[in-house]
Amino acid sequence: MMLMSLPMYAISPADVEAFADVLRQKLRQLGLASTPDALNWPQDLFSHWQAPDLLLSQTCGFPLMESLPQVQLVGTFSYHAPGCDGFRYRSFLLAREEDAGLHLADFRHRRLAFNSTDSQSGYNSLRALVAPLAKDGRFFSQATATGGHRESLHYVQQNLADLAAIDCVTLELLRRTGSRSLTGLEVIGQTAAVPGLPMITCAQTSSEDLAILRQALHDIVDEPVSKPLLIEKFTEVPRQAYQVISQMKALALALGVSELMPELSKTA
Repeated sequence: MMLMSLPMYAISPADVEAFADVLRQKLRQLGLASTPDALNWPQDLFSHWQAPDLLLSQTCGFPLMESLPQVQLVGTFSYHAPGCDGFRYRSFLLAREEDAGLHLADFRHRRLAFNSTDSQSGYNSLRALVAPLAKDGRFFSQATATGGHRESLHYVQQNLADLAAIDCVTLELLRRTGSRSLTGLEVIGQTAAVPGLPMITCAQTSSEDLAILRQALHDIVDEPVSKPLLIEKFTEVPRQAYQVISQMKALALALGVSELMPELSKTA
């Protein structure tokens, strides 16, 4: 039995599990006998994405381009959320209400919270924005890796950081669930749009099974279980479309910004 996970937008795990139940039924009806009986919830996502028995998972565009050349790209969901443009998405820059009138340039020498350095939405997209504003390769006085978008929002709320870049789908899911993660925060800017989080499968998945995966993902967008996850369409986006992510990194490097922190600060 192969592995399947949907780890990236699990604001409500129950909604993800309900979606997976219907997807599992569709895959089996289409003849994919190796469909796993349950979702996997991996702690080490990078190892999971590299697993030789990975049937389906969702990764981020940055590791897809930087670290996962061996996986097959299945396609990409479009989401019904402010900031999305078809299958493309962007991040919004969140600050405390007291800083609501500021622009990104006003956050020079202030503190950043980000989820991880391998994140397109929380790190690479912001690095591309900051690079033209940086001096000697630096912009923020401090940058802390929090481990997740909600944790980054908490850092800003608690005045442990001043700014965070949060992907627009996560923000809309948090809004709809009434999360307190957004209390006291305001959007002060946004990043450029890039193709959304890619669905992937391992290199060993046959072309026949890949076609079944794509058909099931096309079909499930019309099911009620897709609505709580904001999913409205599935597109077979080619890997080449994600080159813009690598170009963002290259732009920042060309301007002397290889990382967003003078020294990497990490949470305990």
